[in-house]
Amino acid sequence: MKFPGKRKSEHYFPVTEKGRESADPHYLQSEPFYLVGIDQLLVDIECAVDQDFPEKNGLKRGESQIIDDALAERIYRDLKALGKVRGEYAGGSVGNTLHNYSVLSEERSVALGAITRNITLGDYAFKYIRNTSSKVDLSWLQPSENAMGRAICFVTPDGERTFGISKGCMNDLSPDYIPTEVIEKASALLVSAYLLRNEGDLIFSATIKACEIALKARVPVVLTLGTASLIESKKDFFRDFIKKNVTCVAMNDLEALALTGIKDPLMAADDALGLADLVLLTVGEHGLYLAGWVDEEYARKTTNKLHTKSLVDYNLYEFSRPMRREDCKAPLKIYTHINPFLGGPKIIKNTNGAGDGALAALLHDLGARKYHQTKVPKSPKNLVHSLTYSSMSQISKYANRVSFEVLAQNSPRLMRGLPEREDSLQEAYWDA
Repeated sequence: MKFPGKRKSEHYFPVTEKGRESADPHYLQSEPFYLVGIDQLLVDIECAVDQDFPEKNGLKRGESQIIDDALAERIYRDLKALGKVRGEYAGGSVGNTLHNYSVLSEERSVALGAITRNITLGDYAFKYIRNTSSKVDLSWLQPSENAMGRAICFVTPDGERTFGISKGCMNDLSPDYIPTEVIEKASALLVSAYLLRNEGDLIFSATIKACEIALKARVPVVLTLGTASLIESKKDFFRDFIKKNVTCVAMNDLEALALTGIKDPLMAADDALGLADLVLLTVGEHGLYLAGWVDEEYARKTTNKLHTKSLVDYNLYEFSRPMRREDCKAPLKIYTHINPFLGGPKIIKNTNGAGDGALAALLHDLGARKYHQTKVPKSPKNLVHSLTYSSMSQISKYANRVSFEVLAQNSPRLMRGLPEREDSLQEAYWDA
């Protein structure tokens, strides 16, 4: 499992100092290190449209909404005929994150969901599989008689993105297709708020079952919120769900506002810590925030300059590794913030998926934690019940770097891993 930038891999995996390796190499070789995610499998279709196109077709500008399958097909055929379809990619928030996780870590991930049973050359399901990393294990998918789901992204001249979702088979995943043993051995379970939109859908029940299995096995449950309008419409439900089931919540500033009612991102992250143990909050051109908990005994003060915004010296303990609140005898809240890497790409080709990229980096670090616990069980690091391998500050740098890479390309899915070494300017950035 690789980390980018100026880092020596032997410092991370594994430490080979005499007496610190496990005496059972066969056990280590068979121990699984993978991420599990449940997704509404979709193909993303990006289209260039006129400024008034969303309103003319009954779409709420800038939001993600369900549209009738017949309407989606008509719009797609019309735009395809006009040459307005820019590209068709494998999509889905969780699907993007699983793919990026596997590209970054070079490790396996497992996708759970429903896919059309009959796959033919060139169809939507074929395009989904073609554009997904071979390290994403699709063998646990549930076959469905329905067509593949589609997420049509309408890009207006002002750069605004509006999504119309054609459901197809995306909600057909049954609780019977949730593999208990696979989830129990995972480094984390990743779900999205989209899965919980409708309590009558099979995928809702499947998601609840998977979360129950993960919680019983102390596998971290990670929830990505998806879209502000959904969270706003079911605010009480999601706050209750997060409090009962979720270890880490990932969101952008609009979703944070919908969840907490607080516009200030730092204070919104602070409020979310009353619900979850770890919070990732992306704020577009203003970078990202991480918030978490640490036991006072293990809190590590930063050597960076202290910053004050809505909280005084909020980054004081950013060199700490986050923990579950229940594992802290004297819990302290910890925060870090980072501005966009190198100020962001000179040309932003795609804003869709930058948050998913940041989350993939965080999930990689969660996986690295389990890897290290197994490979080097006697390490002093493993005497602390931390959630992650790295500190809040270091994770934010990694997440920020991955977001930069996504913004600089056309697809929300990474085409390749990050470079082993950066140029001199980037190396200086990673030295902090």
